[in-house]
Amino acid sequence: MSTLEIQAIRKQYGPVETLKGIDIALEDGEFLVLLGSSGCGKSTLLNIIAGLADATSGDVRIAGRSVLGVHPKDRDIAMVFQSYALYPNLTVHRNIGFGLEMRKVPPATRDKAVREAAKLLQIENLLERKPSQLSGGQRQRVAIGRALVRKPQVFLFDEPLSNLDAKLRMEMRTELKRLHQMLKTTVVYVTHDQIEAMTLATRIAVMRDGRIEQLGTPEEIYNQPATLYVATFVGAPPMNLLKATIRNGSLSFPGAEGVMRLPPGLAARVSEGQDVMFGIRPESFHLNGESGPSITARCEVAELTGPELIVTAAAGGQRILASLPPRFRFSEGQSLTLSFDEEAIHLFDTKTDRRIGT
Repeated sequence: MSTLEIQAIRKQYGPVETLKGIDIALEDGEFLVLLGSSGCGKSTLLNIIAGLADATSGDVRIAGRSVLGVHPKDRDIAMVFQSYALYPNLTVHRNIGFGLEMRKVPPATRDKAVREAAKLLQIENLLERKPSQLSGGQRQRVAIGRALVRKPQVFLFDEPLSNLDAKLRMEMRTELKRLHQMLKTTVVYVTHDQIEAMTLATRIAVMRDGRIEQLGTPEEIYNQPATLYVATFVGAPPMNLLKATIRNGSLSFPGAEGVMRLPPGLAARVSEGQDVMFGIRPESFHLNGESGPSITARCEVAELTGPELIVTAAAGGQRILASLPPRFRFSEGQSLTLSFDEEAIHLFDTKTDRRIGT
C-alpha cells in the first residue's frame, strides 16, 4: 500500500485552473521533490495534501485513507514552512514540543521526544534559548525538530532552505539527507532549486502550468528529459539546444557547413525533413576528440568558476555552452572543435516538445 496517493487532483480559482489533474503514488520512505518555477502549482498541491487548501476534484489518501475534508491536525502529517513559524516568546524546547503539548502528551514523554529530536539535529545546547537568539540555520533546525517529534506518516516541506545563505543551504541539505536516511519517513518537498531536488530526492516531479511534466528518479530526469522544458530547467549550465533538420539520416544545422550523422537508433525514429531540436549537455563536450561527432565553434567568452571553465561559443549562428577543464585557456574568436559521444545526443520534436527515442 502506498503511504501517499494523489489521485486526479484539480484546483480552480474561478475560471483559472492551477492544478490540472495530478496523479502521484508514493511508497513508504520515498523522498518526493516537487520542482518547478514560481506559479507552477507546487505549493498549491502541497497545501492540498496538508489540508490548508481544498481540491476542486480528486482525492488524497494517506496510508489508504482518504483525507479530503479531514482537519490538518488529524491527517498524520507534519509541515515545515519557509518562514520557520516559531513562537518568539517560547524557548526552543517549548517550540519543538508545542504540538505535543496541545495534544496533552504527558510532560515526561514530551521532554523525551524533544530531547531525542534535538540530539538528532545537534541543537541540544540551544533548548533554553528563544528564537531571537538563534541564527537562520538554527531556527530552521528548530522548525524541523517540531515536525520530527510528531512522528507523522508524511513530512511536508515548503521551500525550507530558501531563506538561508548558500553555505547554510548546503549544510542543511546534507542534514536533511542524513535525517531521511535515518528515519526513512515519506517526504514531500517543494523547491524551485534544481540542486536541492537532485541531491535530496528519490523521485522528482517536474511541474509546469499545473501539470507534471516528468516524474522520475534524479538520474532519469537528468539523463532522459522527457520534454524541452525539463531539459532546460534541470542542469547548470542548462542543456544546449540547437535547431536542426533531418537530411538523409543526418542533422543539418542552419547556417553551418556539413551535417552530423545520427546514431542508427535515433535515425530510425525520425523522418526526412523533420525539424528537431538537437540537445547536448555542456559537460558532455571534450576538446579535439579523435572519434565521435563534433561541433566547430568560435569562442566568445570563457568564464573560470574554479572547478570548470564555462565557454560560450558561436556555432553556425547559434550559441552553445561548453563545460571544460579549468587548465585550458581560450581567447575571443579562437576556433574550437568540441567533440562528444553519440550517447550524449538528445533529440526533441519541435511540434510536440517531446524527447525522441529512449
